[in-house]
Amino acid sequence: MIVCVWVPGVVGTAAAALLPWCGLALGVLAVVALLLARRVLLVLLVPILAWMLAIAPSAPGFASGSADESPGVRIVSQNVRAHSGGAAESATDLAGSGAEVIALTELDADSLAAARDTLAADYPHSYAVGTVAVWSRLPIADAQALSLGLDWKRALRVVVNAPDGDVAVYVMHAASVRPGVQSERDAMLSGIADAVAADSSGSVVVGDFNAASADPALGAIRSQLDWVRPTDGALGFTWPAALPLARIDHVFTRGLTVLGSTTMRAGSSDHLATVTTLAF
Repeated sequence: MIVCVWVPGVVGTAAAALLPWCGLALGVLAVVALLLARRVLLVLLVPILAWMLAIAPSAPGFASGSADESPGVRIVSQNVRAHSGGAAESATDLAGSGAEVIALTELDADSLAAARDTLAADYPHSYAVGTVAVWSRLPIADAQALSLGLDWKRALRVVVNAPDGDVAVYVMHAASVRPGVQSERDAMLSGIADAVAADSSGSVVVGDFNAASADPALGAIRSQLDWVRPTDGALGFTWPAALPLARIDHVFTRGLTVLGSTTMRAGSSDHLATVTTLAF
């Protein structure tokens, strides 16, 4: 399984989704060995150690600062599931989290209109393109649509004018991983890495990447930015919301301090939202 995670394409994508659950299987085997054949525990140490090393880049982390020292800026992001009719409810719940910036993905025309109506009063600054949009309590500037190698745009970049400095906020909705279209997702993940590599600003990238944490397709952006680890002690799985099995909604930063990172339920989406507090 660990070797498969290094293989680009469908093999690596599938292995990345299964890798965290190998730890559960090893844990069950260790308990059985402890009860029935303790000498087998010595044999199990090898795969357990290998798994721990493989999962380490996707393991939970710790906040780099204290919310008491700096209030920070909270950015939330959620895939609201197109045609579900739940965008307004998601927007209400996310606004209730106290976020300064709200990013939504997989928006259709009706859900975009519903979210706009819900957020207009408290989030006067916004920008939308394709299936993605961002709302902010803070002023935004330099808004631009990003195609990331596709013929249509499903990513954006804005500059948020925060009290402690400006930050480039990227929102993306990667193409789905289905037979015959994984190349489009991989092209978008490579494209977002190229975009942030050319950006000298402090940056944060949020959205639905349709790739588990250890997916080799995330290698390019991991080389440019820091993957934000959950700071609540969990693995931060976001999909499916009813029983999260994988983290496919991510947050990447550069030049920013992570004060906290977790997930939350919002609306009726099949994705949990990511909630990240940053010091710019």
